[in-house]
Amino acid sequence: MSAVATTCPFCAVGCGLALTADGDTLRVRPIARHPVSRGQLCAKGWSAAAAVRHPERLSSALLRDGDRLVPVPLERALDAAADAIRSAVADGGPDAVGIIASARATNEDAFAAMKLARATIGTNNVDHCARVCHAPSVAGLTRTLGSGAMTSSIDDIDRAELLFVVGSDTTENHPIIGARMLAAQARGARLVVVDPRRTRLARLADVHLPLRLGTDIPLLNGMIRLIFTNGWQDDAYLAERCENVDAVRAAVEPFTLAHVARVTGLDPHAVMTATRLYATTRRAFLAYCLGVTQHVCGTENVIALSNLALVTGHVGIEGAGINPLRGQNNVQGACDMGALPDVLSGYQRVEDGAARGRFERAWGRTLPSHPGLTAPAMQRAAHDGALRCMLVLGEDPVVTDAAQHTVRRALGSLDTLIVADLFLTETAKLADVVLPAASFAEKDGTFTSTERRVQRVRRVVAPPGDARADWQLLDAIATRLGRPLGFDSAERIFAEMAHLTPIYAGMSWARLEQGFGLQWPCPSADHPGTPILHRDHAARGRARLIPVVDTPPAELPDAEYPLQLTTCRLHHQYGCGSMTRRAPLLERENPPGLLWIHPDDAAARGIRPHAKVLVRSRRGELTTHAMLSADVPAGVVAMPYHFAETPSNLLTSDALDPISRMPELKVCAVDVVAAPAAGTSAAQPRAARAEAAS
Repeated sequence: MSAVATTCPFCAVGCGLALTADGDTLRVRPIARHPVSRGQLCAKGWSAAAAVRHPERLSSALLRDGDRLVPVPLERALDAAADAIRSAVADGGPDAVGIIASARATNEDAFAAMKLARATIGTNNVDHCARVCHAPSVAGLTRTLGSGAMTSSIDDIDRAELLFVVGSDTTENHPIIGARMLAAQARGARLVVVDPRRTRLARLADVHLPLRLGTDIPLLNGMIRLIFTNGWQDDAYLAERCENVDAVRAAVEPFTLAHVARVTGLDPHAVMTATRLYATTRRAFLAYCLGVTQHVCGTENVIALSNLALVTGHVGIEGAGINPLRGQNNVQGACDMGALPDVLSGYQRVEDGAARGRFERAWGRTLPSHPGLTAPAMQRAAHDGALRCMLVLGEDPVVTDAAQHTVRRALGSLDTLIVADLFLTETAKLADVVLPAASFAEKDGTFTSTERRVQRVRRVVAPPGDARADWQLLDAIATRLGRPLGFDSAERIFAEMAHLTPIYAGMSWARLEQGFGLQWPCPSADHPGTPILHRDHAARGRARLIPVVDTPPAELPDAEYPLQLTTCRLHHQYGCGSMTRRAPLLERENPPGLLWIHPDDAAARGIRPHAKVLVRSRRGELTTHAMLSADVPAGVVAMPYHFAETPSNLLTSDALDPISRMPELKVCAVDVVAAPAAGTSAAQPRAARAEAAS
C-alpha cells in the first residue's frame, strides 16, 4: 500500500495529508515536510477519510416521484437535468437558470460550473458560498488594494511581532493557523484580539477588546483617529503609495476615544493600548474572519480594516498584511475560477469587453456582458417566478444560508431543483434531480488555500457506483444541451483555466507535481509564485483609503426580542456537517443543539445549565439546549449553524450588505425562554417540496 499525497478537504488552511487505501478502508496521516501543516493535522483532518466510504454516500442518481426520490440510472437523471435547463431557457431565457458552485469541490469543478453557465447556457447567474462568508473581502479589498485575497502568507505569522486578530475564533475554525499564532506568542509576539466573545485566543491575548456586536467601524475609525492624533501613521508610506488620505483623516475626526468607548462598550485604556501596539509595531499581522464580514456593513468593515493597515504601512511587508482567513477548503479557488456573477476567472469583470473577448475566442461562444444574480438574488428570483431552474453543487443552502424559511420557500418555487452532492443533504431532499458526486479522495484536481496556494488533489480510490466528479456531471449536461465543455481530464481543465487566468498563467500540472503548490499571482512558467502581495505598490497602483460611516445592525434588540443572537462555528464540525457529522470521532464531541448564554441572562429567565430552551426570532423558533458561559457577553447568545436538527439559520435575518449582498448572519434579535419540561423540538419540520413552495 502506497500513500498518496493530497490536500485536506476541510478548512482553507490547505494542510497536507497522505491517504492510504486498503480495500474499502482509507487511512490518513500528516505530511511531515508540508510547508503549512508541518506534520500536523487538526481533529477534522485526521477524520478526513471518514465520509468517503460512509454507507450513506450517494452512489446512484435520484429522481423525484411525487413525495419520494427514487434511484434511476445516471444517464436518465442527466437527461432530466438537461431537459429541465432547456425548458427553463425556452420559457424564460438563459437568465431563468442559476448555478450554485461548490467551495468544497476542486478548482476544475468550479471552472466547469462557470463555463457551463456562461458558454453553454448563456447566463452569468453563477455564485457560491463565498456570498455568505468572504464576499465582503473580495469587494472591500478590491476597492482599496485591487485584490480581494490574503495579502501575506501563513508563514508570516512566524515573522510577526504583533498578531491583531479581529472577528476570528482562529483556534476553533483554523486550528493549524491558531496553533501557529500561539507558538508566535510563546516566542514573544504580542497578541491583540477583537471579538465580542471571550474565545480561547481572547483568553490568552495580551489585549482583548470585547466590543458590542456590530460596532467594528466605530472602533476602527477611532483607532485611525488615535493614530493620526498621536503621529503614529507612516507618512512616507502614505505619501508614496496611497491616495485619499485626507478624506479618511477628516472622516474619522468625530470618532473620539470617548465616543468609541460609549458606542462599543470598551475600556478606553484598552483601546489606546491596542492601537499603540498595532501602530508602533513594524511587523503587525492583521487577520480577520466572519465576525467582520457577516454584517450589513461587512464590506465597509473590511475597508475600515484596510484603512487601518494602510495608515500604518502594514501592507506589502513580511510579518504583516491584511489577511482574511477563508473558511471552506476551496472558497478562495472558487472565487478565483469565476464562480461569481460579476467576474470571469482571475477576477476579470464580465463587463470588460477585452477580457470577455479572450474567453469568447477560446470557447467559440458569445458570452453575456451583464452581471448575473448573486445567490440571495437567485432565491428571490425563484420565489418571484423569474428563475425557473437551479443547479446546486456540493452546497446545502437550507442549512447554511440566512433565513431558512426564505430559502426553503425559494427552492420550492422552482420548476426544477438539481443537486449534486455526496449525501442526501437537507437541500437535496427538496430536489427533483439528485446526482451523486465524487469526493476529494476520488478525483484529481486542485484546491487553492486561504494564502493563495494552489495545490494538487489526487485520486486515491474510485468513486462509488455512478458518482462522478462535478466537472464530469456538468460536461455530460452541457453535451446534452449541444454545447459540450470539451474536457476529458482535470489536467486538461487546469491547462485551459491557466491559459485564460493571468494570475494562474505560470502554473501547470507538471509544476504542481513538484512540491506543495504555488501561490498566485504566478504569471510565467519561471515565476516562483508570490508569498506577499503589494510589495512595491498595490495591485491597483496606489492603494485607496475610503471613508466609512457607522452602520448599526439591521435588527436591534427590543422589548419583544431583547437578546442578540450571533452564529459561530465549532472545532469539530464543518459547514453543513454533511461530512464531519459522518465521522464518529467528530460527531461525539458536540450534541446537535447548543446555545451559549451568559449566566445572568439565564438566571433572569430561570434557565438551568443544559436545560431545553425555546429560541425565537421574527422568522421562526426552535428548541435547543442552554450552555451557561460567561464567554458570551450579557445580552448576547451564540449558536453554531452546523446542525439541521437545530438550525440557527431558521432564526437569522436576511438583511443584506448593499455592496457584496452578504446576509447579516452575525447579529439578529431573539428571545430565549425555558422550554416546557415535556416539550419537543420546535424547529420547523423538513417540509416536502409542495409545502415549501406554499
